[in-house]
Amino acid sequence: MGRALASVGAKRRRPRPVVRCPWPARRRQRCLWQLKCRAAHARPDEPVLFEDEMDVHLNPKIGPDWTLPGQRREVVTPGNNQKRYVAGALDASTARMTWVQGEKKTSALFIDLVRAVDAAYPRARRLHFILDNAATHSSKKTKKALEAMGERLVLHFLPPYCPEGNRIERVWWDVHANVTRNHRCKKMEALMAEVDAYLDARNSQKTASPILRAAPARRAA
Repeated sequence: MGRALASVGAKRRRPRPVVRCPWPARRRQRCLWQLKCRAAHARPDEPVLFEDEMDVHLNPKIGPDWTLPGQRREVVTPGNNQKRYVAGALDASTARMTWVQGEKKTSALFIDLVRAVDAAYPRARRLHFILDNAATHSSKKTKKALEAMGERLVLHFLPPYCPEGNRIERVWWDVHANVTRNHRCKKMEALMAEVDAYLDARNSQKTASPILRAAPARRAA
């Protein structure tokens, strides 16, 4: 059986767990298309931002890495895991990131991000957020904070379980691939400093995978 499968190019791969959107396909596609058009036609006075949160673990994500023949890299884990969270907003037109850090993924973290984006776009007449249906985005605390901003902030929710419609997901993949995977940081502060450095470099170099010429946090960790 193995030889027969190999002859047609089949390979053994680990399945990827997914949750299907409960919406009818036509409704889901229509909503995603409308959000895509809104992002494509964003105006300078009404920027569109893709919003999401990322988990950062002190225990490193294990993944493929470059090694010499006959060698295998060892990744020393701290043992007692710690977590931090990053809430970010990706500008659909400029690809510029705005982000904040927090110890918990709560409404307060999302509100901190909203305030950071509000400060980063002082001339914008209205700010459009494209985001998922997490409870922190529609809690009573969040609604109260957004009401204080009047009509300046508009939330556009993605269909349930549609991460492919949120462009910022790609940024988080890059952060994990270049920072958190196989990292050697012993302290959470050092790891979060590397996350900040990577996102800063991404903004300054305007590339999805920036080259960090200096990584003091990694050397000091």
